[in-house]
Amino acid sequence: NAMGGTVPFHVALEERLAIMHPSMADIDNCMKDHPLEFSPGLQDFVQALKDKGCDVYLVSGGFRQMIDPIATTLGLDPKTRVYANNILFDNEGKYTGFDDKELTSRAGGKAKAVALLKETKGYETVVMIGDGATDMEARPPADAFIGYGGVVEREAVKKGADWFVTDFKDLVDALN
Repeated sequence: NAMGGTVPFHVALEERLAIMHPSMADIDNCMKDHPLEFSPGLQDFVQALKDKGCDVYLVSGGFRQMIDPIATTLGLDPKTRVYANNILFDNEGKYTGFDDKELTSRAGGKAKAVALLKETKGYETVVMIGDGATDMEARPPADAFIGYGGVVEREAVKKGADWFVTDFKDLVDALN
């Protein structure tokens, strides 16, 4: 319903999580059973950006519990370089809700995160890279959008991107 526009995103998120009711143990087991895998070349690309003095952020509609370890592996501080949803747990690890103050918990949240970065960090140019429509919707305020189709090619993303790649090596090569 949220994707069709009949239910606000944050309401749909709340409803889905209430049905799933994930505990901290559920999240930990999921991470153990389905270890995170990077798309080929992603780590090299992030390192190349950092080597060029570019600041890198992860802006995701996913959950911090799964995104923060990615950030750490990429050498990014999850507290300052990640914008993502956050599942809340009580002291026993039982689900209590989600943080509705996270920018990404609402429709248009990625664009709001980019706008906040531009405003608070003074960035003149921000490039958003992603594989989905909500990534593309962050332009503007992002100055450009690079669509990524290395896992799934979405025609709307391919058509709407300023540049579309299926291999992070293309982005690394462009930086060099």
